[in-house]
Amino acid sequence: MNSPIIILTVLLLIIGYSLFSSYPVDNSPVITNSSLAKVCFVKNNLCFSCEVPDDNPSRAKGLMGRTELNINSGMLFVFERDAKHGFWMKNTLIPLDIIWIDSNYSVVDIVYAKPCIEKNCPTFSPKINAKYVLEINGGLTDIENISVGDKVTLSL
Repeated sequence: MNSPIIILTVLLLIIGYSLFSSYPVDNSPVITNSSLAKVCFVKNNLCFSCEVPDDNPSRAKGLMGRTELNINSGMLFVFERDAKHGFWMKNTLIPLDIIWIDSNYSVVDIVYAKPCIEKNCPTFSPKINAKYVLEINGGLTDIENISVGDKVTLSL
């Protein structure tokens, strides 16, 4: 084999490897069908940059498979109407605070949810109807003093 063929073969192998090794895996940090939003808590001027899943498969996947979530990031689920929208932690690897927000932009319920990789995971539902659901790193609502009744602003 001559030198140019060996060099070409090595280059093709490197290019092929880089293409396949950078292909997004299940825990990629951004879902494919999403937009971005900013959610701010008025009383402490605390804001989160959030992914907003735009279709049913993206909503169903949510934060499944993620191994981390930036401290000032989250996922915001936007529904057409207020209801008791239930959430579960199936295949979610990090603890989350699930925050339900009504159409008046008030926090109506908060749940700390542990990861669940088992077959039967509990479903968490709010006590009061909500239009939005915000998921952030578990424990932040306690650390940042976020509570039921707090007002939020949304920039969608």
